Amino acid sequence: MATHDPNWKDQLFELVKPILPAKLRGDIPIVPVVRLTGVIGESGMPLRASVTLAATAKVLERAFKTRHARAVAIVINSPGGSPVQSHLIYRRIRELAAEHTLPVIAFVEDVAASGGYMVACAADEIVCDPSSIVGSIGVVGATFGFDKLIEKIGVERRVYTAGDRKVTLDPFLPEKADDVKRVKALQKTIHEGFIGLVKERRGAKLTGPEKTLFSGEFWTGAQAMELGVIDSLGDLRGTLRGRFGDKVLTPLISPDRSMLGRLRGAPGGSEVWHRAGLADELISAVETRALWARYGL
Repeated sequence: MATHDPNWKDQLFELVKPILPAKLRGDIPIVPVVRLTGVIGESGMPLRASVTLAATAKVLERAFKTRHARAVAIVINSPGGSPVQSHLIYRRIRELAAEHTLPVIAFVEDVAASGGYMVACAADEIVCDPSSIVGSIGVVGATFGFDKLIEKIGVERRVYTAGDRKVTLDPFLPEKADDVKRVKALQKTIHEGFIGLVKERRGAKLTGPEKTLFSGEFWTGAQAMELGVIDSLGDLRGTLRGRFGDKVLTPLISPDRSMLGRLRGAPGGSEVWHRAGLADELISAVETRALWARYGL
């Protein structure tokens, strides 16, 4: 009976290793990169990219499943947005990190504020440029009041509801103190959850007073480091080379951003494009611009 060398697979691998692609060899460190760029939450426009769990889940899974990965890098450039989508993305990153026992490093570009910072907290380490904008650990809501305008031009607002509180902060009706009180109570609850998440993830690293840290204020990367809001100053290439060596590979894990891909993923397919009106596009663009402008961008 013939005997087989139990190490024949290893020996075969060593023979073919020189001709294998670098990402399959296993002796070259790999850190897959996921970019999360833009306002967090549904844009409402079928062809406009948005940062949501649905849009990022598969990309994150692919990154964490990368063969021979030593860590996963999340590049963030977001002024925030939906607290729900921010938290869902945060949770998914933490679940994948635990499942694959991989460290996560967040790299902040222009801004990681509000929900963007919440997502950054999913990382084990946060790295920023000295001029990055970071923080804004708070909750904001905004609307307009048109009741004086429609009264001036002779328009009457008529609303019919079943339920005394069905209409809250209608921009075409006078503001009610009780409505404002209820909204502020909701914001306080969301804010407390955000604070708890930051404390859980940053822990003893936080060195600034809570009154400052959780006021909704934002800082440059250099200031944030002094407060313990981030871990270090630097960039992706320099940090990963210093950590894993000059040969480290950083493949970008990208979603399908083609026009047809977005249309296929939108409810109603291509018909959505025809239904998307110019007014909705303009409103969405103004809201997005306002979020970025809050941080001087």
